[in-house]
Amino acid sequence: MSPTRSNQTTHSSTQPSRTPGRVAFVGAGPGDAGLMTVRAVELLAAADVVVIDQVARDSVVQRYCRPDVEIVDAGHGDHGQPLTHASRAKLVVKAAKAAQGGLVVRLMDGDPATFNGLAEEALACRKAGIGFDIVPGVSAVSAVPAYAGIPLTSSGSPAVHVISANDRSVDWAASAAESVTVVLLGAPEDLGVALAKLLAAGRSADTPVALTERGTTVRQSTRVTTLGEVAKVMKTVEFPALAVVGSTVGLREQLSWFETKPLFGWNVLVPRTKEQSGSTIARLASYGATAEVVPTISVEPPRTPQQMERAVKGLVTGRYEWIGFTSVNAVKAVREKFEEFGLDARAFAGLRIAAVGGVTAEALREWGIVPDLVPSGEHSAVGLLEDWPPFDEVLDPINRVFLPRADIATDTLVAGLQKMGWEVDDVTAYRTVRAAPPAAHIREAIKGGQFDAAVFTSSSTVRNLVGIAGKPHPSTVIACIGPATAKTAEEHGLRVDVLAPEASSDSLVDALADYGLGLAVAASEAGETVLRPSARKTSARRRAH
Repeated sequence: MSPTRSNQTTHSSTQPSRTPGRVAFVGAGPGDAGLMTVRAVELLAAADVVVIDQVARDSVVQRYCRPDVEIVDAGHGDHGQPLTHASRAKLVVKAAKAAQGGLVVRLMDGDPATFNGLAEEALACRKAGIGFDIVPGVSAVSAVPAYAGIPLTSSGSPAVHVISANDRSVDWAASAAESVTVVLLGAPEDLGVALAKLLAAGRSADTPVALTERGTTVRQSTRVTTLGEVAKVMKTVEFPALAVVGSTVGLREQLSWFETKPLFGWNVLVPRTKEQSGSTIARLASYGATAEVVPTISVEPPRTPQQMERAVKGLVTGRYEWIGFTSVNAVKAVREKFEEFGLDARAFAGLRIAAVGGVTAEALREWGIVPDLVPSGEHSAVGLLEDWPPFDEVLDPINRVFLPRADIATDTLVAGLQKMGWEVDDVTAYRTVRAAPPAAHIREAIKGGQFDAAVFTSSSTVRNLVGIAGKPHPSTVIACIGPATAKTAEEHGLRVDVLAPEASSDSLVDALADYGLGLAVAASEAGETVLRPSARKTSARRRAH
């Protein structure tokens, strides 16, 4: 991101000064992006350059940074080897000098001041005349054990020793007492050596040990063993990892809260556009799942916009009594046309507004509009008709309804309204075309059962997903937002495992979580290990009936 430099040298007083960028040393936390501080998020949003550490931070960069931000990897060298503190310090100074007045965020894993080279890098900036700020972060020392359900202290363990596993000068005998909880951070090979030294220093071989990999993320995994047996486990431990040694590890069985979430570790397929999936992704994450968004449709403007333009002008001049929104895309299309004409939500004054369901109603509320009618029963065209009042010549001054819809919308709603005495302007507000097929590895994951569940929010998402990527594997749990969507899924050979009690994305995810909890309870009662659906790989007979 450095500006172009001139080859000529001048000492003119008008020459702009080449002020280096300012560096912000920011704690990124141990992995969960939700553990970042408000100040960290503010600085990431303003950053021109982000220098990242060893833990992958793609989700953080995509979520908080500008699209044009420059990313510098300070975790590994060109050949994949971990960089030293000195090498990282040089990278930070180089980035700051190139930024010339910009902001360089040095995103450091966990807390910058805890085993993370802050001293070396900040001193290098000081020596180079580069200003800096320090934003503390949530340290893995406390966060990872907390996410594993392990308190660091208790009445019987009042002391905590935090040790870097690669520190060769540690007095291990000082941590041999049973009243001390030991927290070890480092690469797996260093953890193994450190634990062996703690055992040799006199700590009991029966002392509980918890090893947590990828802490605070939905890929977190914790194994409990003893100090005498831990060497057998260390061979399969992966970076990043943390070890807790002490009696408080025994509390995990009762206090584990994160890894016992109903969808923990599930990989859920969401066949929608990313713009429409934000709340679904967040709610899945709250239950411990990750989401893979696969767009199944592409929304495009109508081929001839004149019909839509006339309808919006008629809306302003009082041509309509009602406007009916049957999708979020319809809301978006009308809103964009309003902005094009310089209108806002005030143009709806005196107009009655209907929304086909909760998701569409929420899109209207985000625009500052509260719908007058949302179906009390099924959130569909049929449900909308059941609650829509018939035209009354005495009560209704105008008998016309504006329906901005997709080009492929069915005639159910139009025919039903006309039967009730309404005149309907059925206007194509947008066109829906099938999206391009996802990448080959996504298609293979769908058909091969690598997804634990798929959530369908409309019949078109079912049809289009099957069309562009094939049918989900029989082991994949199928969740549908309503009866119409479920019927389409069954017509395509899928057995519907979950049906949302209400036609909203939140209700759909909640219902899936209840299903996941039911699987866990059943496995526990049977004395079996809880396995994710993708791990069970049940046969195709599961869906046949």
